[in-house]
Amino acid sequence: MGKIWRVSGPLVIANEMRGSQVYEVVEIGEDGIVGEVIGLDGDKAVIQAHEETLGLKTGEDVRPTGKILSVELGPGLLGSIYDGLQKSLLPMAEKTGSFIKRGAKSPALPRDVKWQFTPTVKVGDVVEYGDIIGTVPETPLVEHKVMVPVGISGTIKHIREGEYTIEETVAVVEKDGKTHELTLMQEWPVRKPRPYLSRQSPSGLLTTGMRILDYMFPLAMGGKAAIPGGFGTGKTVAQQQLVRWADTALNIYVGCGERGNEMADVLFSFRQLKEPKTGRLLQEKEIFLANTSNMPVVAREASIFVGVTMAEYYRDMGYNVLLVADSTSRWAEAMREMGGRLEEMPGEEGFPSYMGSRLSGFYERAGMIDCLGSPNRTGSVTVVGAVSPPGADFSEPVTQNTLRIVDALFALDVGLANKRHFPAISWLTSYSLYVDAVKDWWNTFDRGWEETRGAALRILQQEAELEEIVRLVGPEALPDSDKLLLLVARMIREDFLQQSAYSDADTYCSPGKAGLMLKTILKFHELAQDMLNGGAGYETIRTSPIVYRIARMKEITNDEFAERCKELWAEMDETLVARARA
Repeated sequence: MGKIWRVSGPLVIANEMRGSQVYEVVEIGEDGIVGEVIGLDGDKAVIQAHEETLGLKTGEDVRPTGKILSVELGPGLLGSIYDGLQKSLLPMAEKTGSFIKRGAKSPALPRDVKWQFTPTVKVGDVVEYGDIIGTVPETPLVEHKVMVPVGISGTIKHIREGEYTIEETVAVVEKDGKTHELTLMQEWPVRKPRPYLSRQSPSGLLTTGMRILDYMFPLAMGGKAAIPGGFGTGKTVAQQQLVRWADTALNIYVGCGERGNEMADVLFSFRQLKEPKTGRLLQEKEIFLANTSNMPVVAREASIFVGVTMAEYYRDMGYNVLLVADSTSRWAEAMREMGGRLEEMPGEEGFPSYMGSRLSGFYERAGMIDCLGSPNRTGSVTVVGAVSPPGADFSEPVTQNTLRIVDALFALDVGLANKRHFPAISWLTSYSLYVDAVKDWWNTFDRGWEETRGAALRILQQEAELEEIVRLVGPEALPDSDKLLLLVARMIREDFLQQSAYSDADTYCSPGKAGLMLKTILKFHELAQDMLNGGAGYETIRTSPIVYRIARMKEITNDEFAERCKELWAEMDETLVARARA
């Protein structure tokens, strides 16, 4: 047992700690504050405390636990709310009230709940790490698959169907005369990636319901993306939309250093939202980690790795998982504070020189993999991290280090946000390297997707090139063909890319509806260009009722859109051709 020698903010220096190891978890003082050893020098240990250290005194006890920071994995994770160290907040609030006492403990998984276990193997079967030995109906949306933990293999000597708590033995495995009792729960260190058989390239579209992402800048299953943006540009709303509507088996939302009121709004709204396919409550496929700005700074790093470890656990079951982190900038700020207190050589703008490798260690845990064990299965973890550059300056170190790692950028633009264009994702700055990875997915039901997407992006690019001329001479001086191009570009921006998260019909747009919407606008452009070539005037086109009808497309529900779109196309042919003849 060690003794406190000095306290400096979240750093605690303890002596008499010989025999400890780096990243070992310790309990500090009478309250048992959780901390991690991050440095050793002789019998002295440098400890980062994950809770408030105010009031700690020299000479108080520091108790090593002999364990490194790990998470509990098993049934009961889904629908739960945790802090950055995987303390379950709802049971803790019931015991201590809204104000949680320092050093309070709460198990991550309930010990008294019984789960219905159904074996998928029988006595005499040989199993090894990763094999699925049974299932538990964790929620109506997700079936929990019980896997053999790491380091265990052998012959099943006992397994029986029934109701068990997470600590009761559900199976016994024997090898070389040694027996291992398997329960529904296992533990895993948060900073160590879980093993897998092989890694695949990301493939297949992660459907988000956001047209600018699904159609223009797609994100593949197993991909990694960043959403940088200044204050008020809509990072949190964009990430909430991802977690609400992403077509994944389950989603994990990590509130890393964000404001408490934003996290409270997320937790309140998700208790009322329903999953679009089944109508079940959305919280039945969600896990929330709330490590807000008024919580200890150092725990932000832990919350990120706790979240991605949970994601890998469900990935190993063969599920597609989405992890959203809001935001990694707050984590980087915590690293900068700790680096300063440790008197480390600072890098650019005071951030530690190892910040890039730490960010990479997080994002690189995304991917699509072939899982270990039997039966054969494939799972994925898709990571989307928000970045909060001060003053919306994308040249700052956190954003630049993130861009070196991710393969998709959804850049939020202050100018668009000021115009109330949401989502404020810039079509001129954003990019996705997953176009080829999702091409086959799109072509299964929307042939020509790549050509349609390319045509729309070219129109938007031409509009940006014409803006300088318009500012100099005004739009009236442009030829009719350029006026038409500006009109179509505005329709793409306002009637397709702009989307309301608060409209029942528009908050989620199916890929099929998105494709028909954009093709409708491009068909209008084609017919209108034919009218101009035939001698019709631009005003005749601009004042056509079809322009208004296209603007109202987003108000049509996904189920009705295909039929209504046929009517619109027929009306467009009839109206524009009639005007051209007149």
